[in-house]
Amino acid sequence: MIKPFQKSIREMNNLGKIGICCIVACMTTFLEGYAQERKAPAYPLITHNPNFSIWSMTDQLNASTTKHWTDADHSLLGLINVDGHVYRFLGKEEPNYKVILPTAEDKSYTVEYTESQPQKDWQLPSYKTLNWKSGVAPIGDDEKQAKTLWKSDDIWVRRAFDIVDPKRINELFLKLNHDDNVEVYLNGKKIYEKVGWTNNFQYLPIDKANLKAGQNSIAIHLKNTAGGRYLDFGLVDRLSENGPKVQTAQQKDVEITATRTIYNFQAGQVDLKLTFTSPLLMDDLNLLSRPVSYITYQVKANDGKQHAVKVFLSASTNIAVYKPSQEVIAEKYETEKLAVLKTGTVAQPILQKAADDMRIDWGYFYVASPKGDNVQQFIGPMASAVDAFRKGTTTSAKHAKGSSLALNTVIPFGNVGNQAKERFVELGYDEIYAIQYFKNNLRPWWNNSGKETIENQLSLAAAEYRQVMDKCVSFDKSVYADALQSGGKEYAHLSVLAYRQSIAAHTLVKSPQHELLWLSKENNSGGFINTVDVTYPSAPLYLIYNPDLLKGMLSGIFYFSESGQYPYPWAAHDLGTYPLANGQTYGEPMPVEESGNMIILTAAIAKVQNNGDYAKKHWKTLTTWVDYLVKDGFDPKTQLCTDDFAGHLARNANLSVKAIVGIACYAQLAEMIGETATAKKYRAIAAEMVPKWMEMADAGDHYALTFDDKNTWSQKYNLIWDKVLGLNLFPQKVYDTEIKYYLTKQNRFGIPLDSRKAYTKNDWILWTASFAPSKEAFDALVKPVYNHAIQTGSRVPLNDFYDSTTGIRENFKARSVVGGFYMKLLADKIKQK
Repeated sequence: MIKPFQKSIREMNNLGKIGICCIVACMTTFLEGYAQERKAPAYPLITHNPNFSIWSMTDQLNASTTKHWTDADHSLLGLINVDGHVYRFLGKEEPNYKVILPTAEDKSYTVEYTESQPQKDWQLPSYKTLNWKSGVAPIGDDEKQAKTLWKSDDIWVRRAFDIVDPKRINELFLKLNHDDNVEVYLNGKKIYEKVGWTNNFQYLPIDKANLKAGQNSIAIHLKNTAGGRYLDFGLVDRLSENGPKVQTAQQKDVEITATRTIYNFQAGQVDLKLTFTSPLLMDDLNLLSRPVSYITYQVKANDGKQHAVKVFLSASTNIAVYKPSQEVIAEKYETEKLAVLKTGTVAQPILQKAADDMRIDWGYFYVASPKGDNVQQFIGPMASAVDAFRKGTTTSAKHAKGSSLALNTVIPFGNVGNQAKERFVELGYDEIYAIQYFKNNLRPWWNNSGKETIENQLSLAAAEYRQVMDKCVSFDKSVYADALQSGGKEYAHLSVLAYRQSIAAHTLVKSPQHELLWLSKENNSGGFINTVDVTYPSAPLYLIYNPDLLKGMLSGIFYFSESGQYPYPWAAHDLGTYPLANGQTYGEPMPVEESGNMIILTAAIAKVQNNGDYAKKHWKTLTTWVDYLVKDGFDPKTQLCTDDFAGHLARNANLSVKAIVGIACYAQLAEMIGETATAKKYRAIAAEMVPKWMEMADAGDHYALTFDDKNTWSQKYNLIWDKVLGLNLFPQKVYDTEIKYYLTKQNRFGIPLDSRKAYTKNDWILWTASFAPSKEAFDALVKPVYNHAIQTGSRVPLNDFYDSTTGIRENFKARSVVGGFYMKLLADKIKQK
């Protein structure tokens, strides 16, 4: 389930284990005191699919810029004007910069460079660049991004430029995007260095006294250490602000529910309740697939008096780009009932690329408001728009073209007193085409016909606002109450955190064969689409709330085999790299893992729907896969399992459990569809394997990681399906022995995955906890996972793979697998049937 580590992780590893431990030790005391204020490692704001996904990475909504799950800025900015006093409650203002020395995104420029070690004093203005080359920026190793290719370990770059009057500069900043280690000199003086890299431009303050009137020079040495090369740089002047100063609204509290994130602020004499709602209700696929979220503003006076109030929202056009340098167009228009702002890239490269660390740069982003609210809308740079709002000026800009623009909306509330007033804004995204499925470009589910329009979807969302909000409130209460009853307060909190995150890692489309497809992106883990061993842990959430969505996670894999495009006797790992589902792109198969997963999940669908129709449809394929498990599953040869970050492993006892359970699931399905003789045959095969497994894995007070090394141990999370599906294969002794042993291995943030290292997976911990024989044992296993969610120093959408001692992220974030947190609730619901 893991795939190539991200560079940010390698950068952290460069600090060394001792350094990380010291950092964690210093943070621990602080985090323990602060944990009660934190509700999540990151807060979901707009959550629809892997492309349209905006988060706040800080506990205070106005303490940081809002971001896409990949950590790229997807800036939303919110201000409120109360009697002429302006307060910021959402995001952070973008400074207003004036270009002094352009970067490549501003204007083309050339540099002199060499990849051979230059003589000393190469950084001085007087240095003569004999035998150096000339090239156009940016410099890098990606032919699609770089104008000058660089593929060696080191490069030295010089750039000369003229300044007329340095004294007229307000605040000087170096604007720099680099990969990897960098040293920067201005007129021979070192002004910046860093070990590591950036993914976007950084604005670094420098002393303008280092500039001189006339000719100046910047010299840079860049060293590649970990793959990836890039350089673009320039100078900017941060302009001074005019008009009323922007103050910071005081955040009073925050609440996260399954579909909403709710903030309460005090802005002087007015209280603001701010609600982000993504109505991801799985019993209504039209609503689930509608790519529209609401931002609701409710304001009232807190001093019993009347106050003039207006609210400002600025949404960056970066929400519609892959790279901030991409040129966008923006426009303002009206429909019958809505005032609309729209933006997208000029290029519109629909479905032309696939990657993990990628943002959408096709389709269009929308901000819409009911016309009756007397909203004012305009287009322009965010800093200029903030300036206009602060000064109370207006603009009538209806069209714009360039980069780093913003869609700006002002909502006047008029005089506000003790009676609360409420308004909302809609944020939407039309991908036009969402997925390429075996060379067929598929529209998003809401526009499968090709005849629907985003304007109609926005209008429906506005007309149904109150109805949708009421549904969300009711559903949120139900989710929390069910999880609370099933697993307690901390389990319920984890379940709520997992809900939107898991769903928003998918896209809903219809295949050319008219099948529902619910396709995941393996976020921050290779970016694969429809990965089977990502489907497997996430399944409990969908089995509870709409098993048809789980079918939509399996159907593409069945089609891949049944169409003859995947000719192996085991299930595929994935269908490609998101959003291109044209066939497996992961490097090697996981035969036992994926075949077991597909059979088990098909049996789980049959169990919750109480019929075997879906299994019967794919019976020939399931039979091929189960026969592979019978032949090679019990004592697996060297191969990967879902925990492939741990490497290849032979004789994996937990993988053997999966094979045994998978064979028994096939027998259960056979019984359900009337294949009685087949059911008896495969049930007997699975049952005969269990005592052999117990003997081969027996390590005294626990069962081993591998059959051939009794000095090891591992979580046997695959056992949970034996309990949930009522297979009754493994005796209770196995569960009791394992849980008792796990409780002796607990670290601060959970049980390690196995005896090899301290890292763990929180989805597997919650599966393991779900077969604990007592509530006390369940709570003891869940508590450290809850602590991780509210104490980890890794401020990203809930990550599932981390060091169980330090709580620091090993890799992964924003993944769908946290849907597995719902395993205990699934088990309870099946028992109640």
